[in-house]
Amino acid sequence: EVQLVESGGGLVQPGWSPRLSCTATGVTLSNQLVSWVHQAPGKVLEWLASIYRDGTTNYADSVRGRFTISRDNAKNTLYFQSNSLRVEETSMYYCNMGINRGQGTQVTGSS
Repeated sequence: EVQLVESGGGLVQPGWSPRLSCTATGVTLSNQLVSWVHQAPGKVLEWLASIYRDGTTNYADSVRGRFTISRDNAKNTLYFQSNSLRVEETSMYYCNMGINRGQGTQVTGSS
């Protein structure tokens, strides 16, 4: 059974550079196309970035240059690192692989 478990979310604060993680069991991430997506309150699910089997990455315009998707093959874990997370980017962040998606990790903007 494939399981994806996200973590690393929290309260957005100035200077915080969160790294979201997605640990997989039942599947080898390096053999898959894996993506990060998010869903803000009241909005549709939005694709943010993908990493391909060969390590090639692709980003949505909204996050390109501010986020980095990466993969640790030894840990079978996917990452999503931000160097400039905006407070208004409050949403649930999910890793997505085909029809499989984790439960998400919440990133909340502070006022």
